[in-house]
Amino acid sequence: MVVQTSMIRFDALRDAPLNEAPFPFLVIDNLLNEEFLGEIAKDFPEVHSRGSFPLEQLKCGSSFRRLIEELEGDEFRAAVEEKLSIDLKGRPTMITVRGYTSERDGRIHADTESKLVTVLLYFNPTWEAEGGRLRILKNRDALDDYVTEIAPTFGKCLIFKVTDNCWHGHKPFVGERKALQLNYVRDERERDAHLRRHNFTAKLKAMRGWLGKKAVFSF
Repeated sequence: MVVQTSMIRFDALRDAPLNEAPFPFLVIDNLLNEEFLGEIAKDFPEVHSRGSFPLEQLKCGSSFRRLIEELEGDEFRAAVEEKLSIDLKGRPTMITVRGYTSERDGRIHADTESKLVTVLLYFNPTWEAEGGRLRILKNRDALDDYVTEIAPTFGKCLIFKVTDNCWHGHKPFVGERKALQLNYVRDERERDAHLRRHNFTAKLKAMRGWLGKKAVFSF
């Protein structure tokens, strides 16, 4: 029997140190098995505008689909539970994908309380720009008052427990910035509400692209 090699480096996840302040989070320098990086990059979904898009709205290749299956699998869930000391049994997952950011993205925010855990995984080969580097912040008021800064390079992963003070953000960056966000959500109703909102805004962005008009709404 041939044992299939995992795309996820579970040892790197389990060995990553947990930071307790200002809220529980961990950063994995490379969550992905190096032998699969080329396939995953090739199969990343086509995204042509800014914003977060539900995975079901996008076309992606088989390698990326396999990665999604592993991220939504029991082994990854159990590892996250252990690292963050949280029970995620029965909690639904939600995945969205970004391909671009604009000057409107990166503003300081804390994730909504209906999300229990956020996983951010990046897919950019290199990152030289000052903007677009995610910062874990000490407060909601100052982007320069941060504990760590994360360049969104291929395989870099941030996992954090959603709390009232899980403030994060980044300096503006205009251009391609590929990322996947996985959330463990409180219940199916909350997940469906999030997806309806993402689907609605995705359709608006697509319409603006077809019309070639400047966006008049901000999300």
